[in-house]
Amino acid sequence: MIRRKKIEPLLGEPLLAKVKQLENLTKEEKAKECGYYSITKNGVERVNMMKFLNALIEAEGIELDGKHGSNGRGGRSASYRITVQSNGNLLIGSAYTKQMNLKPGDEFEISLGRKHIRLKQLDEDGDEVEED
Repeated sequence: MIRRKKIEPLLGEPLLAKVKQLENLTKEEKAKECGYYSITKNGVERVNMMKFLNALIEAEGIELDGKHGSNGRGGRSASYRITVQSNGNLLIGSAYTKQMNLKPGDEFEISLGRKHIRLKQLDEDGDEVEED
């Protein structure tokens, strides 16, 4: 067992450059050389292969999860459908409020139609906010 001083995992361009330097090593050895390992209580080195591969993907600028419309943590995506809860409330989730850049305290006027509910955003003066 080789004892080495633990280094911070490389990211971005330094990671890509180091991986290119280590072309003759196995992927596990490359991961260790780039700092993607941990040392167990027994002193055994464990390769963090998923972290290493994810860092490589990110360093290459590849976007696998389409972060442009999500929160980046792999949660559910907005379906634009809601259901009346058992207490009679309608809950509009944070995916929608984030997409509209709404903040706590933003006010809306509610108007009811025969088969719809319309929300009109109001500004600080109580006037309707113009749509983009």
